[in-house]
Amino acid sequence: MSAFVQVAEIWRFPVKSVGGEQLPATAVDERGIEFDRAWGIHDPATGLVLTARREPALLFLSATVIDDRPVITTEDGDDVSTDDRLSEWIGRPVELRSAADGPATFENPMNIEDETDWFQWQSAGTTFHDGRSTISFVSRGDLRDWDARRFRLNLVLDGDGDADGDALDGEIAIGTATLTVRKPIERCVMVSRPQPGIDRDLGVLKTIIRERDNQLGIGAVVSTPGVITVGDEFA
Repeated sequence: MSAFVQVAEIWRFPVKSVGGEQLPATAVDERGIEFDRAWGIHDPATGLVLTARREPALLFLSATVIDDRPVITTEDGDDVSTDDRLSEWIGRPVELRSAADGPATFENPMNIEDETDWFQWQSAGTTFHDGRSTISFVSRGDLRDWDARRFRLNLVLDGDGDADGDALDGEIAIGTATLTVRKPIERCVMVSRPQPGIDRDLGVLKTIIRERDNQLGIGAVVSTPGVITVGDEFA
């Protein structure tokens, strides 16, 4: 790798499609960052685990992990971690579900303009990641001036000039862990959604489709468990 590249930010999103938390360091294993996408909000009426594609209001909640459990709060700081409180906030019966209980079914609209032609797919493994990649990263250069929170990526990289996240492939040593790069991440309508401090902007997705073949960020798997810390270099 020719350029100096290091970890500038680490993000964990304990509950699928809910805002997450920034970490100074994290353990990683075959499931990715510890407790990342470890829970989801299940809708018993449809059998789906909700995402911000169908339920944009989820982006206005935030989750942290305390004593190995998710604590979910609103913008005003109200705790809505129980099924009853979540159901009241969302407006219909829902349940907090652990990814350890088995795969979930998600959905996504094919038509981004009017959000129609929805299709469904199942999660893989014991987390609620969209695909088989369990950890993701992007460079500040690739992010341009977009807020990283739009993309729900785990690692934001910095380096000499604009570190090129797209150029990273194969096996990557980072901290005491090793990652195996899988493929670029295809984006969906969720990146255009509003959330605290971020306006709705369909132009973000249209730009990624037009200029980057609808890909931003790299998906990987953890081939050697370890610890990743802000400031660690990619090698």
